[in-house]
Amino acid sequence: MNYVSVENISKSFGERELFRDLSFGINKDQKIALIAKNGTGKTTLMNMLIGTDEADTGQVIMRKGIKVAYLPQEPKLQAELTIEESIFASDNPILKVIEQYEKALENPEDSEKYQAAFEAMEQYQAWDFETQYKQILFKLKLDNLKLKIKNLSGGQKKRLALAIILIDRPDLLVLDEPTNHLDLEMIEWLESYFAKENITLFMVTHDRYFLERVCNEILELENGKLYNYKGNYAYYLQKKEERIAAENASIDKAKNIFVRELEWMRRQPKARTTKSKSRQDDFYIIKEKAQQRRKDNVVELEINMERLGSKVIELHKVSKNFGEKTILNQFDYNFQRGERIGIIGKNGTGKSTFLNIVAGNLPADSGKVIIGDTIKLGYYTQSGINPKPGQKVIEVIKEYGEFIPLTKGKTISAGHLLELFLFDRKKQHDYVEKLSGGELKRLYLCTVLIQNPNFLILDEPTNDLDIVTLNVLENFLLDYPGCLLVVSHDRYFMDKIVDHLFVFRGAGEIEDFPGNYSDFRAYEDSVPTEKTEVKADKNSWKQQQASALTFAEQKEFQKLEREIKQLEDDKQRMEQAFSDGTITDIEKASLELKTVIDKLEEKEMRWFELGEKAGI
Repeated sequence: MNYVSVENISKSFGERELFRDLSFGINKDQKIALIAKNGTGKTTLMNMLIGTDEADTGQVIMRKGIKVAYLPQEPKLQAELTIEESIFASDNPILKVIEQYEKALENPEDSEKYQAAFEAMEQYQAWDFETQYKQILFKLKLDNLKLKIKNLSGGQKKRLALAIILIDRPDLLVLDEPTNHLDLEMIEWLESYFAKENITLFMVTHDRYFLERVCNEILELENGKLYNYKGNYAYYLQKKEERIAAENASIDKAKNIFVRELEWMRRQPKARTTKSKSRQDDFYIIKEKAQQRRKDNVVELEINMERLGSKVIELHKVSKNFGEKTILNQFDYNFQRGERIGIIGKNGTGKSTFLNIVAGNLPADSGKVIIGDTIKLGYYTQSGINPKPGQKVIEVIKEYGEFIPLTKGKTISAGHLLELFLFDRKKQHDYVEKLSGGELKRLYLCTVLIQNPNFLILDEPTNDLDIVTLNVLENFLLDYPGCLLVVSHDRYFMDKIVDHLFVFRGAGEIEDFPGNYSDFRAYEDSVPTEKTEVKADKNSWKQQQASALTFAEQKEFQKLEREIKQLEDDKQRMEQAFSDGTITDIEKASLELKTVIDKLEEKEMRWFELGEKAGI
């Protein structure tokens, strides 16, 4: 059953065209994700679906009687209502029945009202519905229903808005970053809920595990065009790679034809025949195709940062309390060179407080934090950037420096760094106040990285970043040679970047876990409940991990995967050129192909060697 048909819609703001002639449909029980760079029209497209914006051309046709609910990034709730009143403000008839039943329970002496409410619950079969909505509130930690909206934090408001639309059970849910402001436990519950329920979804999210486990279709908006992938995130990655390879092959072929046709054009006399005019017209089409290029940003920077000494950062019996709430209790740890630690735990367990203590921004109640003489800290906080009025993007970066030194005497300029993080030359001269939330986060990252730190602290760096930017950041961090300490709710990011975890359990309990987030989940799901047994099990887990790859080998293994992929692409492109007959110097091309094949075999042998050690 078709719920929504989007037919040939276009949208521009002034001279800037977001997209043209987009068409797609949303059918019952489909779970669709929209992927695009920040600023390319994701929110505009969602606003068209819910009717708060209109296309310049084309139309959005909604099936009659369809009930649509929208979860924005910043929910609008009535400040004077309580949590309970906000939930029951829905026009859902079953919720009205439950509301009357809840009120009847508050006045049990009025037996007549209670009996009427009880019978209504039976009539509407509302008992299961009531159980489900209470479970939703419990999972989203909305237990005090009498709290007023005006007294809630931003995260609580987002969770309440999510709870309201889940409880209301509309036909179509349109969700903008539904996992923002949720801790890992809530994210995994919501992921499981969406995966098993017959719900129709259209959402934007940067949570790639969420995409993998929930979505059955992905739409990608790129350069104003829409690409459709009938599968989850892994399928999307595979098919996108195939599409790009086909596009590049087409561009390479056009370049070869362009070289021939350009020579022909130069030889032409000014007088034109009908035949030569037609060929000249074709030439300009070929030229446009040949000059296309993808702006895929792969960041591989061999940074020449100040060398870490033998002493990095040491914490000796550090304690921190806020009133009766314990954050750290006699905590000891010595950071090692090249260490990459992820921090996970429920909201409110002290993760950001710990980062501030390590960075020297917050004093401990007792104990010592000793920072080595060679340490240069870079700290990305949740508070973000605070630019001066009237500043341009490039000016913000140049305040911190013009260049980052690389190995072998090379440097990277502030402008080049911005380009790597998706700020083109034109965007670099925009005023900062024009930037979107995601673009501001990207700019803030650049201000931290341009300072060339050798100990990098990141507090929720993935919030508000699109998937394209996340891949750029991850590629940078995979090659980053310094120490890394990161708090993130992005499980995919943590699995890719860190090699062990600090698990904040609350009440000052911090567990050092030897693995990434997926390892931790597997461990948590497998261990017994008794603490003594858990401890023994964890020790055996550590022994198993000890025989796996070292951090340096993990980094090499990940880099090999990228290098092998690039060499395979080069080999395929060169072999295709031989097949097409476009090679001019066959001897030179043959030697180049042999070099690529030899390198590929060498890299693959090392990859297999490390893979065997890792048990892959």
